[in-house]
Amino acid sequence: MKTTSSDKQTLGTVTEFTIEAPQLNRSKTIWVYLPYNYEDSDQRFPVIYMHDGQHVFDHAESEKRDWHVEDKLNVLHSQAIIIGIEHGGPNRRIDEMTPYKNEKYGGGHADDYLDFIVNTLKPHVDGNYKTITDKEHTTIFGSSVGGLISFYAILKFPDVFGNAGVFSPSFWFSDEIFALMETIDHIDGRIYFMAGDHESMGMVPDIDNMEQLVLARVNSPEQLHKKIVHNGKHNELLWAREFTDAYTWLVG
Repeated sequence: MKTTSSDKQTLGTVTEFTIEAPQLNRSKTIWVYLPYNYEDSDQRFPVIYMHDGQHVFDHAESEKRDWHVEDKLNVLHSQAIIIGIEHGGPNRRIDEMTPYKNEKYGGGHADDYLDFIVNTLKPHVDGNYKTITDKEHTTIFGSSVGGLISFYAILKFPDVFGNAGVFSPSFWFSDEIFALMETIDHIDGRIYFMAGDHESMGMVPDIDNMEQLVLARVNSPEQLHKKIVHNGKHNELLWAREFTDAYTWLVG
């Protein structure tokens, strides 16, 4: 399809940079989506930090593993900056995005990864882009273990993240995430739960359990949205398809 000049006026741009992550002893590639009117506007924009940056935009290892987020944002005429954070690859991804160890899969270094986001990446983003820096306009978003760490992040850093997109969260990884909830008195943030009913056997029951724990700690049930997708499976196809609804609820 030919792109016209009027189309270009409504298309955002995706760029990338590399930043040192001393907390992880490595560097990270970061992808940045800027809204279509970013350069021509004096306004400041909310920010969504998304895990698994290799799969967020149109450059995944395969078409089936891509969320095509920029296409969806362009259709929405998005007014948000999206930060896609490179995951640690097959040998480090689970380690970085799980807050507790699992006897079979290891892991348990999410605090280091979140330290990088909160104390290295976010200050860089806020210092170099026209962001709205407060928690109400800062969202963290991911799927699978990325959903797990997004939920964990809004509990551990409630003054940084005011919203969390929690897709197909790996609550099964450790019961300690449920134990953590027992220590939480109050949740100020907003949480979007989504999963398919054809994922693992424990996926929907775990989300239902966590939903009740969250509802007991919020000011209003409107802070929580849960969506269970009929026939939804644990894959990028589901997550890509459901991104628009989650974005609209979280950022609007």
